Amino acid sequence: MDTALHQNKTFDTIDYSDQKLSDNEFINCEFINCNFSKSDFSYIDFLDCTFKNCNLSLSTLKSTGLKNIQFIGCKLMGLDFSASNSFLFSMSFQDCLLDYSTFIYKKLKKTNFIDCSLKDVDFSNTDLSLSLFKNCDLANATFQDCILEKTDFRSSRNYAFDPSDNKIKGTKVSHAALAGLLEKFDLDIE
Repeated sequence: MDTALHQNKTFDTIDYSDQKLSDNEFINCEFINCNFSKSDFSYIDFLDCTFKNCNLSLSTLKSTGLKNIQFIGCKLMGLDFSASNSFLFSMSFQDCLLDYSTFIYKKLKKTNFIDCSLKDVDFSNTDLSLSLFKNCDLANATFQDCILEKTDFRSSRNYAFDPSDNKIKGTKVSHAALAGLLEKFDLDIE
């Protein structure tokens, strides 16, 4: 079956929920106000695409190519990004809801998370070096065996990680977050 190539197109206010979108490749496309909830993106490639105000919650990303993708104002709850294709994997997130998503073993070096909700997100074994978490809520997010070198958490809140279980050289944190970094020692910090 031939792959359908979509290039330089805009998709606006389309409902793709609960659909399998197979044999497609999207290059330099824009998706605006689209509903992709519970859709199957398996084996689809997206290159240089932007998603604005879209709902992709609970979609399947098995071997999905996500190369230089911008998510702006999107609902991305419960996505398993760890199942996607790792080749040239790169994204940025602004004003997005990513709660309960998974990035296990992904390389997210220099990734921007700006004004996002990242509650209960699993970043285990992820390379987040030089990434920016600006004004994000990271309540109950998991950072286990991560590379957090020169990652900037200063303006975010509710993050906690064990410095002995992660590479943290040059990690930027706020004074208010120090208690979360020393949580395992059960200190009484005032």
